Amino acid sequence: MKLLLNTHFHLAVDSLRQNRGRTFLSALGIAIGVASIVLIMSLTGGINRLVSTSSDKNNANLILVRPSNGKEVSDSIIDELTHTSQYSKSNLTLEDVETIKKVEDVESVAPIAISNSAITVGEKVYQSNTIVATSNDLQNILDLKLKNGQFLDYSLRENVAVVGYDFAMSLFGTTEAITKTFSYNGQKFMIVGVLEDLNDPINYNNVDFDNAILINIKYASTFESSIQIQQIDVRTKTTDAVDNTKDIIRERLAEAKNGDNNFTLISGNEDLHPAGSMISIISSMLTLVASISLVVGGVGIMNIMLVSVSERTREIGIRKAVGASSSHIMLQFLFESLILSVIGGLMGFILGYIFAFFISLVTPFAPHISWQILGITGGTSLLVGVIFGVYPAIKAARKDPIASLKFYR
Repeated sequence: MKLLLNTHFHLAVDSLRQNRGRTFLSALGIAIGVASIVLIMSLTGGINRLVSTSSDKNNANLILVRPSNGKEVSDSIIDELTHTSQYSKSNLTLEDVETIKKVEDVESVAPIAISNSAITVGEKVYQSNTIVATSNDLQNILDLKLKNGQFLDYSLRENVAVVGYDFAMSLFGTTEAITKTFSYNGQKFMIVGVLEDLNDPINYNNVDFDNAILINIKYASTFESSIQIQQIDVRTKTTDAVDNTKDIIRERLAEAKNGDNNFTLISGNEDLHPAGSMISIISSMLTLVASISLVVGGVGIMNIMLVSVSERTREIGIRKAVGASSSHIMLQFLFESLILSVIGGLMGFILGYIFAFFISLVTPFAPHISWQILGITGGTSLLVGVIFGVYPAIKAARKDPIASLKFYR
């Protein structure tokens, strides 16, 4: 049996070598489909790994309080895609922050209120800046490191700000931005600190801190009457206290809001990032679309194999005449289809990672390389080879040997 399979394999390889151009083009159809799937899976895997790494950093004792929009999953995904969820109506207030602070096992509490606003530096106006109103506890919760200066300190001065590394570089051309001033919403702020380069644009706060301005939320509430708190970060004293503290916070907030439970609590062992489900769904949809090109490549293989069966009708007749069975003929052509698919799969795997690598040069995440992706693409290639190679192989096996011997091209 081993010798027979080896013979079929060599016959299939010899046949494909005789038509190198046609073999390459047929394999290319599969390669394009596989490359598309590898590209999508490696990049989305890189994003998920970045999100997971961000969410796992010292967050076992973290609790997030977010407003519940009461929308369907599809609507929430659209909000996240358009970023409207960041600035939507929230029922979280500064009073809720004070309520949470009184819970026994709570160590730090930091509200997050995000707005996208213009600032003025001198006479120049800069549009669409990420303004994050928060508290001094945010530094402890996120373990934010400062390149220079200090973090927000409400006891020293109210109208101070901390800016991200990239923001300081783009606006002032240097990270030495301490004492520089800007105006926001009619109020003048002085920069007292510059964050270190975090390179963490995807995190559970949905804020790219490298390009953000951080101001004190208590001061912001004095000149912004409609300030919206999109999230409250809570860190407990110990990881063991998370579940119990979470339940207490839920009860205290519901009581303070007169039974209004229009908020959600997420702890460190859950999906912290607000776009986690969106990334998974988009990845699945894109992979499904990319699979269509695999089907097209499979149809190409079937077409070429049918042409090959027609061209080699006399060869099939001779092989049957000297004792080859229908199953032998079928296996020979099936091997050809499988080899085409495997070659295309390997080409696609390599091409996919090459494209993913070049894309990663302009994005903040690296492509995720894993044996699972290789297994999925390899298995898919073999499956395509079998599905689209069976019909031509059966057609070849069913040819009448007498009629085949009389066939001339």
